[in-house]
Amino acid sequence: MSRTARRGALAAATVALTLTAAACSSSSGSGPSSDPGASSSGSSAFQAQHKGGTLKLVAHAAAGSFDPQVNYTLQYWQLFQSMYDGLLAFKKVNGQESFTVVPDLATAMPKVTNGGKTYTFTLRKGVTFSDGKVLTTDDVVASFQRIFKVSSPTAGTFYNGIVGADACLKTPASCTLPKGVIGDAKASTVTINLTAADPEFEYKLAVPHAVVVPKDSPTKDAGTKPLPSTGPYMAASYDPNRALKLVRNPHFKEWSREAEPQGYPDAIDYTFGQTVESEVTAVENGQADWMFDAPPADRLNEIGTKYASQAHVNPLTAFWYATLNVNMAPFNNKLARQAINWAVDRSAVVRLYGGTNLASPACTVLPPGFPGHVESCAYTKGGGTTWKAADLAKAKELVKQSGTAGQEVGIVVQDDDVNKSIGQYLQSLLTQLGYKATLKPLSGNIQFTYIQNTKNKVQLALTSWYQDYPAASDFLNVLLSCASYHPGSDSSINISGFCDKGVDAKMQAALKTSQTDKASADKQWGAVDQTVMAQSPVVPLINPKMIDFTSTRVGNYQFSKQFYMLVGQLWVK
Repeated sequence: MSRTARRGALAAATVALTLTAAACSSSSGSGPSSDPGASSSGSSAFQAQHKGGTLKLVAHAAAGSFDPQVNYTLQYWQLFQSMYDGLLAFKKVNGQESFTVVPDLATAMPKVTNGGKTYTFTLRKGVTFSDGKVLTTDDVVASFQRIFKVSSPTAGTFYNGIVGADACLKTPASCTLPKGVIGDAKASTVTINLTAADPEFEYKLAVPHAVVVPKDSPTKDAGTKPLPSTGPYMAASYDPNRALKLVRNPHFKEWSREAEPQGYPDAIDYTFGQTVESEVTAVENGQADWMFDAPPADRLNEIGTKYASQAHVNPLTAFWYATLNVNMAPFNNKLARQAINWAVDRSAVVRLYGGTNLASPACTVLPPGFPGHVESCAYTKGGGTTWKAADLAKAKELVKQSGTAGQEVGIVVQDDDVNKSIGQYLQSLLTQLGYKATLKPLSGNIQFTYIQNTKNKVQLALTSWYQDYPAASDFLNVLLSCASYHPGSDSSINISGFCDKGVDAKMQAALKTSQTDKASADKQWGAVDQTVMAQSPVVPLINPKMIDFTSTRVGNYQFSKQFYMLVGQLWVK
């Protein structure tokens, strides 16, 4: 997922700290108005008595394109779980089991042969798109071709191992993958051939970029024109300046409760353009059922006390970070990049985010508890394995050595309260270091794609990354490999433009090791993390937790560790 411009999370001030584990649910299977008999696993039979009603969601901004093979944000990946399907899916359940991959459009897990390089799937029969067309093997083949034709953000990192992908990456428009993805209509099978075994491939098939859409879908970003879906919901309308409306897919019949459960609400209305203050008030008054954005600091105390039963706090495998453009002054100078890492007071960023109950200082790209994470902190005063304090004096000396003092630096952030407050802090810090810093807030609807495109000459950006699946490569390889850097594209997730052939070789070695020895591979990834931090293309800031604030109408709250709150499983009746 990260998913990111992922979820903007919590706001500014330790007043929030009345939001304690005791007061809030933590990945519980039921909300304040839930049926006490409801299963917390999410795998129990559909409870028809809770079907119906309209679920009302609110957000400050939309999240851009609604194309599932293009969009790379938590905001819409959450929704896509109840709309689109791939050959495989992550279980739509609460808790740790949500990391488990299960068959979705395939009848069973693939038959893997040829030394782990060939995957054969049997396609379910009778699955129909929301426009009434029956899904076929041709749709599956065309969807894999489309990943490359639309320059999906992960085409070069998740799906580049498919036979023929190299040609598709060079000339996307003519992508056919004739020996890579093969459909057999008579046998209802799809065979995918890889150039090398990939132990993460099943994960990659279970994320939205690998969903199946109709074979006649446009071969460019569909933007605001939603594509037909196979899940319980379809998009009735989408205006990124105003609202998104999801309604039931009349052709949907539940084929696997684990992979794609029937949804409870009859409709899901998602309204954009509200202030975060008005979002909180709307949820408190029952005018909205859930808010996407971080509540502002002045509302956290009331949420943590008067409305504590409606607040659900969950830890995340994610990090917020600043990107430093290694191809533009002043950050094409390694000393200048290292100076920012030494200078940032991560405890201050924790406070701006919402306090120690909602975030902790980050020193590495890989978050705590994640495969490959090593307790290491290269940029803390006095040294050590965890962050203690900034070293402003050291930072100023490095700026002096770099000869970059006095240069202009633009800082691009989202325009919500939390992002702006952290951006203002970074602006003040860079000014202290001797730079001429300017803050550039942008709507969350466009900021994430804007900061990816090299044409916009972004020097420093504030962003975040939330796991797509539980593997170290999903952070390091996706965010910082040469394959993820695409100049001039809105889908260049390597925002720093960091491309180091030596580091790339170490990543490829770790990927190869993971085919046979995951524990050794994780150690290699931990070493890559430390090598990257020495180069300093990014500044890890915090590891966040998430708060979901729901109305009293909402029941059956479930938190998937993979895709977060299961929107379609909420009860509003």
